[in-house]
Amino acid sequence: MLNKNLVKMVKVWKLGLISYDTALKIQVALARKHLDAMAKSLDADYDTLLLVEHKPVYTVGIRNDMPYNEISRLKSTGAEFRQTNRGGLITFHGPGQLVAYPIINLKHFKTSVKWYVNSLEETVIKMCDEMGIKGSRSPHTGVWVEDNKIAAIGIHASRYVTTHGIALNCDNDLSWFDHIDPCGIPDKGVTSLSQETGKNCTTEKMAPIFLRNFEKVFQCQTEDLDAKVQEEILNGVYSKLLVTSTS
Repeated sequence: MLNKNLVKMVKVWKLGLISYDTALKIQVALARKHLDAMAKSLDADYDTLLLVEHKPVYTVGIRNDMPYNEISRLKSTGAEFRQTNRGGLITFHGPGQLVAYPIINLKHFKTSVKWYVNSLEETVIKMCDEMGIKGSRSPHTGVWVEDNKIAAIGIHASRYVTTHGIALNCDNDLSWFDHIDPCGIPDKGVTSLSQETGKNCTTEKMAPIFLRNFEKVFQCQTEDLDAKVQEEILNGVYSKLLVTSTS
């Protein structure tokens, strides 16, 4: 058991199945708490790990140059399409995929984006190893099982406060990836924990294993985010959504 007085604490918020837009607004709200505290020189700690699943959505990063007809083609599959400020190219999120968004201040860990991305990869590699899967890195960001990507990474950092994160294929429908070159790599495939193990690796079953390895790699301890903080953030997010929808 880790000593709470000696290790970094990270709050965990399990949001379940949620739209990409709502999850992004929650990320932005948490990141704003970090940045506001820093601007006021407050000794506040808002390090939070969001665990979610998304309704079907294709997302692209800041290097996107996808033509309109391609965007229309992807929307015709029944998925949404969103351009984001994360790194990386196109990927897919959907039910059965565990998406982890660490909204953390790297000054509390190590002020290196390279270290951070490496640590996200290491979390999944250790998780795979625990499940008897040989996960590895490649010249391309993410975690791979041979030539098939099992986890995609795309992050953004502002003044060392991180948003976006890592998407781990658990028992999701991989046929959604047939419509794209995942992460812009045409000669690689995708896989999932269920496909590699032959077992039903639901996100509910995989989340505790992910958290256990996240704690090991980031040398932290996790605990659930206080319900009052969740309510405060959600009230702000949904009030903004209501204003947007009626304006």
